Amino acid sequence: MTAIERSRTVAVVGAGTMGQGIAQVALLAGHPVLLHDALPERAQDAADAVAGRVERLVAKGRLDRAEADAAVGRLGAASALADLAGAGLVIEAIVEDAGVKRELFTALEAVVPADTLLATNTSSLSVTELAGPLAHPGRFVGLHFFNPAPLLPLVEVVSGFATDPEAAEQAYETMIGWGKTPVRCADTPGFIVNRIARPFYAEAFAVYEEQGADPATIDAVLRESGGFRMGPFELTDLIGQDVNEAVTRSVWESFFRSPKFTPSLAQRRLVQSGRLGRKSGHGWYPYGAEATAPLPHTAAPEEAPEKVTVVGDLGPAAELVDLLEEAGIAVTTAETGGPYIQLPGEGQLVLADGKTSIEFADVVYFDLALDYRGATRIALSAGEDTSARTLAEAVGLFQKLGKQVSVIGDVPGMIVARTVAMLIDLTTDAVARGVATAEDIDTAMKTGVNYPLGPAEWHDRLGRDWAYDLLHHLDERCPGGRYAPSLALYRAGYRDGEEDSAS
Repeated sequence: MTAIERSRTVAVVGAGTMGQGIAQVALLAGHPVLLHDALPERAQDAADAVAGRVERLVAKGRLDRAEADAAVGRLGAASALADLAGAGLVIEAIVEDAGVKRELFTALEAVVPADTLLATNTSSLSVTELAGPLAHPGRFVGLHFFNPAPLLPLVEVVSGFATDPEAAEQAYETMIGWGKTPVRCADTPGFIVNRIARPFYAEAFAVYEEQGADPATIDAVLRESGGFRMGPFELTDLIGQDVNEAVTRSVWESFFRSPKFTPSLAQRRLVQSGRLGRKSGHGWYPYGAEATAPLPHTAAPEEAPEKVTVVGDLGPAAELVDLLEEAGIAVTTAETGGPYIQLPGEGQLVLADGKTSIEFADVVYFDLALDYRGATRIALSAGEDTSARTLAEAVGLFQKLGKQVSVIGDVPGMIVARTVAMLIDLTTDAVARGVATAEDIDTAMKTGVNYPLGPAEWHDRLGRDWAYDLLHHLDERCPGGRYAPSLALYRAGYRDGEEDSAS
């Protein structure tokens, strides 16, 4: 199946910001474009706005005059649905109300020819449900663009229960022709991005609710150690707390209130208080001319140990051995036992594994990093029985490596590690259920929400049993099902035999 011909009209129903963005993308891809809205004057205003955006591209040198004039000449406003009769593709971008959308598509089906592809830009509603009343649901697909549509490359191409494979393929090829990065997805709550991304927010909020760390510290650790572009507290302030919480609640309800997707009570209270983020002047953080951004907790300087012993294979943290030696810390190794770093005061430094420091005599946990060489901050956690000397040596060690150190509470899985493990689990489960391929999920998370690695890439890098082990330990300490590893993750490579001990 080939893409829709450039000569065929693309109609966009809904003259808001998203509708205008989609119209601009289709227009610059070479199609004639018609904008329609329930209020006819809004359609013409939207067409004028799109033409204005095209003009601004010329002013910025991104489009030449001849191309701009040709594009504007292909752009029009349709006052009635009947005017869309010749369209090869109709994309809906109206209010997120299933009843209103179904009514629209039922009316469209009576107008457009049999070969017209019908698409919804919904971000949260079921494509299958929207296509339910149609006489020919096979030509109905989801085309979920991300805002702003002209700038963000990702488009989720969603197949409903009745979508014909040929229709989904035509939509996919059309998006490639428009210069987008499409990914294929089954009709599941949240599709790919809004399903897989839930732990990025949920685990940060859980650490906060468990009194493990404040928002500024959690954000800093996920940015400076985990490699994420923004932390979840600052990102949800940007998105809007009401918007983000509504998506979380929608996915949770759609999965029959699965504990995997349970919303945050702390975020609920934020929404109830009217602290919606940047748009209201206050969210997790204050905004405005007089606001002062809170700083992450950063440990005071400590003396670094002169020597350490690395016991066993540090696995995902193995590059620390080279970093320690480069920093002038003498390193001896012991191949059996561990894995941990033995400190001079007899305490142990252990990579986050889903257990807690309080379970051991003198242990400091350190968090996962995307790249220990490039990381500028490392989180440490210590229990009530951890000696002051051991904690000071652990802090000094990472400071010697050029890292800022944030000491957080004794929460199992810490911050980056538990977040990444949950992302891996949801991804592995989604792949096993046929939601999308691992490659498409990785593409969606990297291009749609700027993750430093796709969850499947994390899985391969960390080892096929790493996430299972960590979540298994977390589930024992925080029972209820949220952290129970999926069967798919178990099948992905959990090793048989006894679990490793932390020391």
